[in-house]
Amino acid sequence: MRICASLGGIRDADDLSDADMAEIRTDILDSVPDIDGKELLVTFRDGIDLSFLPDGYEGMLDIGISERPDTGSTIISSYHDYASTPSWDAIVSQLDVLPGDIVKGAYSVHDFTDLNSIFRASRELGRRHVLLGMGEAGTVTRIRSSLLGNEFTFGYVSTPTAPGQMSVSEMRRLGDDCLVTGIVGRPLDKSASPVMHAAAMGAAGIDGAYLRFDVPRLDGIDDALRDYRIRGINVTIPYKTSILPYLDRLDPLAASIGAVNTVVNEGGRLVGHNTDVEGVRIAMEHAGICVRDRRALVMGTGGAARACIGFLTGEGCDVTVTGRNAGKAAVLAGELGCSHRNKDSAAVAMYDIIVNCTPVGMYGEGEYPVSIDRINRDHSVFDMVYGKDTDLILAARAAGARTATGADMLAGQGSASFKLWTGVPDMFETMRKAIT
Repeated sequence: MRICASLGGIRDADDLSDADMAEIRTDILDSVPDIDGKELLVTFRDGIDLSFLPDGYEGMLDIGISERPDTGSTIISSYHDYASTPSWDAIVSQLDVLPGDIVKGAYSVHDFTDLNSIFRASRELGRRHVLLGMGEAGTVTRIRSSLLGNEFTFGYVSTPTAPGQMSVSEMRRLGDDCLVTGIVGRPLDKSASPVMHAAAMGAAGIDGAYLRFDVPRLDGIDDALRDYRIRGINVTIPYKTSILPYLDRLDPLAASIGAVNTVVNEGGRLVGHNTDVEGVRIAMEHAGICVRDRRALVMGTGGAARACIGFLTGEGCDVTVTGRNAGKAAVLAGELGCSHRNKDSAAVAMYDIIVNCTPVGMYGEGEYPVSIDRINRDHSVFDMVYGKDTDLILAARAAGARTATGADMLAGQGSASFKLWTGVPDMFETMRKAIT
């Protein structure tokens, strides 16, 4: 991996020990700083002005899509699309007609099909090139630079100069062959998983990156995981069941539950697991909640609810599911062999354990499928929402009920996922402390 430090200010030129090259953008700096021992790249914005170059300049020039100037410098022709990523053949057509010795394409990545287009273009473009995905979902293209056949990649020193950039020092530490994992879902702005997994990688001495893929659809995720050599990915709302058709195999637990929260890339074979069940177990145990021969009401009909029902029924608990959508609750109950009640007919007084598997309280307020006014000190309450005291948890504490936290579940399932990807066990405490 050759790393070009894109300077965000003149002081960045003093800290280039981890970089192979330095980029001087004419829209950021008003002159070319004196930098010894690094290949230089001057990137012209708003037209080419060769008078900007110092006497004897021997570095490269990025001329955008302008005509090639009369100079002996190595020329980079670059095309930026800040709105989208076209198809792979359109990328090749755009770049193949440019006059540079090296062609650069930077595209805004919104989903996995965009990543697939960039990867395919890297294989079909028969020229020296740099292909990058902009935005958080495109960060993997910067890490897997050599995999894409790029001449170099870009990083920042003190301040990012493009969306999705990583720091030069972080990229040097990671290298081309680092472990890449991540999370897919929408929305992900409140997800604590990146912080948690970064802490685990640090504690285990693993050079790796845990990336966020906040995407509107899953199309192309299977090819992206294989092509970019992504070791594994966590799956969260709303994709824990819709991920299933993209996988090659499910482990028995995930198959029985019908939901996946962890995918492992086993040499190109994508295997679905459900570590949420382990997370539920740990959260319940830490709270001292006994589930055997108890009656539990599970609110929610998504993948998290499936994992919770799977754990509870496996431990001999009598489970009833309810949700805002009566039809989905009935189908889920039928699939997993438990009871269901419409939200209007369910009451907390009928149960010993109350579990919230809905996003109420995490991504905006809303109404629970049942009234929580009658919770009392004899109840045990588990809310999968983490990072805040929800109305459900506040009501349970006020009533003196036993409570289990979503943070314990998050760290529990995260530790189990981490072991599947790395073979390193027992990262629960490290992860739990990271999200305290």
